Amino acid sequence: MREMICIVCPKGCRLSVDERPDGEILVTGNSCNRGIPYAKKELTNPTRVVTSTVKITGGIHKRLPVKTSFDIPKHLNFAVMKELEKVEVQAPVKVGTVIVPNILGTGADIVATRNM
Repeated sequence: MREMICIVCPKGCRLSVDERPDGEILVTGNSCNRGIPYAKKELTNPTRVVTSTVKITGGIHKRLPVKTSFDIPKHLNFAVMKELEKVEVQAPVKVGTVIVPNILGTGADIVATRNM
């Protein structure tokens, strides 16, 4: 039995997740239907949106905030961060500009989250 807090909605339900020997996953403690798929995904294939910064020249700041365009497998987070250390862009950049397409073959792009 695993305990986790659901982060899908503001309620923050305390979930109990039990994986049965036959592979069935039982989730209790959720007050809405979104908690069940969240808990199952978190147990079997956790993913995260990566938020970070990259170097920028010619901007008003030295770093440009970026994020993945969608959530990627959690085990790739540190590898993505290592790749972002190598990236430097030139201003001007607009919000939504793809900075690194298809990061590590995930299908997710690294996109700018600020105009600079």
